[in-house]
Amino acid sequence: MAKTYEEINEKIRKGKAVVYTAEEVIDIVREKGVEKAAEEVDVVTTGTFGAMCSSGAFLNFGHSDPPIRMANIRVNGVEGYGGLAAVDTYIGATSLSETKPNYGGAHLIEDLIAGKRVDLEAWSPGTDCYVRKNIRSSFTLDEINEAYLFNPRNVYQNYSIATNTSDTTLHTYMGKLLPRMKNATYSSAGQLSPLLNDPHLDTKGMGTRIFLGGGIGYVSWQGTQFNTTIPERNGIPTGGSRTLALIGDMKQMDAKFVRGLDIYGYGTSLAIGVGIPIPILNKDIMQRAAITDDQIYSTMYDYSVTSRSRPALRQYSYAEMKRGIIEYEGHGIRTSPLSSYKGARDVAGKLKDWIEHSEFELTVPSMPLPKEGKVQPLEIR
Repeated sequence: MAKTYEEINEKIRKGKAVVYTAEEVIDIVREKGVEKAAEEVDVVTTGTFGAMCSSGAFLNFGHSDPPIRMANIRVNGVEGYGGLAAVDTYIGATSLSETKPNYGGAHLIEDLIAGKRVDLEAWSPGTDCYVRKNIRSSFTLDEINEAYLFNPRNVYQNYSIATNTSDTTLHTYMGKLLPRMKNATYSSAGQLSPLLNDPHLDTKGMGTRIFLGGGIGYVSWQGTQFNTTIPERNGIPTGGSRTLALIGDMKQMDAKFVRGLDIYGYGTSLAIGVGIPIPILNKDIMQRAAITDDQIYSTMYDYSVTSRSRPALRQYSYAEMKRGIIEYEGHGIRTSPLSSYKGARDVAGKLKDWIEHSEFELTVPSMPLPKEGKVQPLEIR
């Protein structure tokens, strides 16, 4: 029997909603079957906790006396974008500090959420209405007006497996890749990951309420590089496919779920915990929400090939990768994740707790996400 969002929300408000994480619900479906599980389960929570480079924060400092139109901005030595209004800026997660080694926008965002005081410097050409030409100050998150994450590309639906066939060690955004295929890295929570349990985004759209960095956030748009052309296996894309643009108030967040990363040889990135609830509206949604690691495949690529047409070597399931060794042409390759499965469990569990305690209701998307999308390469002309 089909359900509605309002029916599920009414159960949430009364504290009667039946909620499982995407990991827990696998056994429920095996034990009771899809139809019975769909009748009994109201919400499945998902989670992921890994590096999401295409992230950043909008900050509003408020006006000084006399006021300044900030055109050149540094916060803890990290450049802020100066092409917005007078005292607004955007801090990109991968922007590097000019004064603090191994520190960037991601670390600044973590420090602010952790309640630390940070240093501000800004310069301006000066105008008749904004006469001040420079300013030095410091602030905490509570002392500025608005601070919110706005992340153009988060929660990749799937991602490639990286290995290295060359004779030289490579340092990449997929971590350290040893020569001659001595290791391979991957980055997804597999059966817990938000977009793998709802592969065609049937329950997600603009306005979907989510767990973002320990607070409440929302889906604001499709993410950049939104791509539905990736080949599927068991109904799941076998590589980077759909993405989401996310927004959320930093003042609600917890630094446990927002961490600055320094990836050796690559730069900084931001690890974020993201959890998205799946309303079990019918048995088809229930079936997809109970997908298992042995049904989800990703494609391994040779990262020593630097062109965008690097060769696909073979596909592996997440169950195979999580065992720590995969076989390729007769020899074993050690595997390791770049995302935290424990962190993903914590996110999904926290979101489940919020729903069970009537602290989080589901939202009906105000607009669906695109059914089709492809990535256009940048041509050099």
